Amino acid sequence: MGRIEDVFRERKSPAFMGFTVAGDPCQKTSIRIAKALIAGGTDILELGVPFSDPVADGPTIQRADERALSSGTTTDTIFGIVREIRKESAVPIVFLKYYNTVLHRGIRDFYREAHESGVDGILIADMPVEESEEVTRIAAACDIAPIFLIAPTTTDARIRKIVKQAEGYLYLVAVLGVTGVRKTVSSDASDLLRRVPMHTDLPLALGFGISSPEHAGACAAGGAGTIVK
Repeated sequence: MGRIEDVFRERKSPAFMGFTVAGDPCQKTSIRIAKALIAGGTDILELGVPFSDPVADGPTIQRADERALSSGTTTDTIFGIVREIRKESAVPIVFLKYYNTVLHRGIRDFYREAHESGVDGILIADMPVEESEEVTRIAAACDIAPIFLIAPTTTDARIRKIVKQAEGYLYLVAVLGVTGVRKTVSSDASDLLRRVPMHTDLPLALGFGISSPEHAGACAAGGAGTIVK
């Protein structure tokens, strides 16, 4: 968790979080892509863990997941990718994944291996906060930040529940629907950037539909601590 905290403590401007699907289109190329993102200025690297039914993702990431899985990417492959990145970089690495792949490995084993490979945080896109107690307890024991999504439809009461479990930062969903390109930044993003800080001092990452430098600038002006692209 220290590396994530350091990013926000040391920066005076919003951080940039680069995203790529681990194993797309193959392990070797995926490692090169991740290293290129870091060389290009990524402050936090978000690795999508490929899944056969990525309900939160649009067609671009769905196809990336399909390519990664078709090339034989497994959980072991992904931990290997992280270890290769860690040989050259101390940039924080966060997994974006789905709950089933954690359960398949075993929660405790997955988080232990993630920590040993060099992962700093894990966001489970389809895990409701009401069912997160065991996961967040194991995450804390493994020194991995449990990161949660907050959507435009999330009530203030539910935000209060989420911030009690979350560490590292909060991932604010800038627009309803799946990931992908949008023409404009929704007013929902501004509303989230106004509401969420009333309940927490955690840094705020804004993603989903941030498709241009203009979008990123508008989000930064609104108070986002991290822009996910």
